[in-house]
Amino acid sequence: MSATGIFQAGVARREITPFWGVELTGWGYYIEREWERIADPLFATALVVSDGEQTAILITLDLMLIDEAFTRRTRELITAATGVPDAAIMLACSHSHNAPAAGGLRGVGECHPLYEHLASQQAATAAILAWKSLEPARLSHCSVDVPGISFNRTRPAGVVDSLLTLLRINSETHPDKTIAVVANYGAHPTVTTQWQPGSVSRDIPGLICDGLEAAYPGAKALYVQGACGDVNFLREYVSPDRYQEPAEKLLEAATTALHHATRIESPLVAAAQGYAELPTRRWTRQEIETDRNEAVRRLAEDDITGWRETMGRSMTNNPSDMVARHGGDERKAVRAMCRFHLEWTDLMLQDFETRETVLRTEVQALRIGDLYLVANSSEFFSPFALDIRARADVPALMFACYANGRVGYLPDAHDIAAKSYAGYQSPKYCNQFPFTPASGPAMVEAMLAVIRDVKD
Repeated sequence: MSATGIFQAGVARREITPFWGVELTGWGYYIEREWERIADPLFATALVVSDGEQTAILITLDLMLIDEAFTRRTRELITAATGVPDAAIMLACSHSHNAPAAGGLRGVGECHPLYEHLASQQAATAAILAWKSLEPARLSHCSVDVPGISFNRTRPAGVVDSLLTLLRINSETHPDKTIAVVANYGAHPTVTTQWQPGSVSRDIPGLICDGLEAAYPGAKALYVQGACGDVNFLREYVSPDRYQEPAEKLLEAATTALHHATRIESPLVAAAQGYAELPTRRWTRQEIETDRNEAVRRLAEDDITGWRETMGRSMTNNPSDMVARHGGDERKAVRAMCRFHLEWTDLMLQDFETRETVLRTEVQALRIGDLYLVANSSEFFSPFALDIRARADVPALMFACYANGRVGYLPDAHDIAAKSYAGYQSPKYCNQFPFTPASGPAMVEAMLAVIRDVKD
């Protein structure tokens, strides 16, 4: 039980829309996708909740991803100003592909050091301002299943985690005044990317936040991206005429559910931090040289035949899209993929025979009453999330993926065996070894461990 017997909460926001010349991340190799227009601004939004003894900070970032250095730098700024330890500060990305990254992935969008610094400073500022604005608050949560708007893109009839979970924070002194709403759902926010690739946008997460803020005037909304490494919104929504539909369906479900939200009666805040030790397998010299030799040969011979069946099979989920993203120039697309093969193999050849094969990455849990948030740094697959839901034994659970760092896709055994984009290409642009069928279960166990830590 808390020292005050009541929650305190504060929320603040700072803009992180990139300045001119910053590239957007994802969606293609070396396409130099500097933004051309701002469809909607990007934000760092911070929610601080305290029980009088313990304080937790959640920061949602409209970025594609962040790395460990960004997380460390931002946490240091926040801790210096507030005293809140890094274990209680969670940074989670929306994963919009119409946004920059901080930390980046090889070949799919150059990071801008000045922008990374700005975004980190703004994220820390939002957290500090939210901490300074703490006021007595009452909290409530709810969950509702929202099926039929997303699909598993890795296999026919594959599972998805379609649970929408919400946290509402109201003022204790003015109970009808909503201060903040947190929404958690898992699906790739790439609905607007295909038809406005040059635009800065929060994509579906932004539409959901805007809709919640319209429903609760004066509130600030935060979107926490869930397990969506294998999940997209339905392709039928990818058009200027229909892109708003998934957000509309989620908002309708959210506003209805929030009318019946369960109040959190026992003010309690807790945080736990741990590390997952993920097994990987070393690249073989043959795998490295196969990629490298194909790139060298194609560039020397100016050969663009048959690439879809070789390098294109795992480098992209849809080879034809890769050509379109290079302006319809197939030769340019192939040369870009060859450049990638040369660069990743240059880097890997330096130490692949001696590098450690266990990848250590942070996991984290926050507890706010009977609502739990559990975070990891991967593009988490749905079967793993559903396994955690089944075993966690908590009243309400949010997943924060793309949080506190980046390790790329964490595929299950199906995608690893298929040598898919997630299983075989992702480790190349992350400069990592491929994950094994034991990697995902190891992450699951580590996440369950930090949930247990904040339960006890």
